[in-house]
Amino acid sequence: MSISRTSCGSRTMKRVVQGKEPLWRDEFSIETAAESYVARRQFAKFLVLTSLGMFVGHLWIVIRSRFASKPSFQPQSLGSLTDIGIGEVKLFSYPTPDDPCILIRTVSDQLVAYSQKCTHLSCAVYFAKQENRIECPCHEGYFSVKDGSVLQGPPPRPLPRVVLKREGNNLVATGVEL
Repeated sequence: MSISRTSCGSRTMKRVVQGKEPLWRDEFSIETAAESYVARRQFAKFLVLTSLGMFVGHLWIVIRSRFASKPSFQPQSLGSLTDIGIGEVKLFSYPTPDDPCILIRTVSDQLVAYSQKCTHLSCAVYFAKQENRIECPCHEGYFSVKDGSVLQGPPPRPLPRVVLKREGNNLVATGVEL
């Protein structure tokens, strides 16, 4: 086998004069008819490697979820029960200052608290006293005051509920139920 060099402008090209063609011609075909052809071995190799990658990805998700610690919430005082009248609302942040929540006193001894972020696009929700529901003004999503479930609109899931605890006349937020 002999190799000759030809000059083409500023580049020098190698050509095979006798013998086999270069290896890259077998792997990267120039002919359009051969471009669409995939050998069974190449296809099986692709399927095996793709399946292995998906399996490893799912295994990683399972391992992370098994060993992930559940969030712990610090109790936070929300004030006195007498601060909130029947049908009134108090806004607060829980568990972090970046998580707005809404506290609603529905009857004399019943209080409910939810995240103030809509589960659709995180718009701020508000309490509509006349309709007795929580409303999202962005896309007309409505939530039940009783349990935070979706009554109407595009929200995919209920509002996260803030767990409340009474300590005498004081109200304390102790956790969040998703």
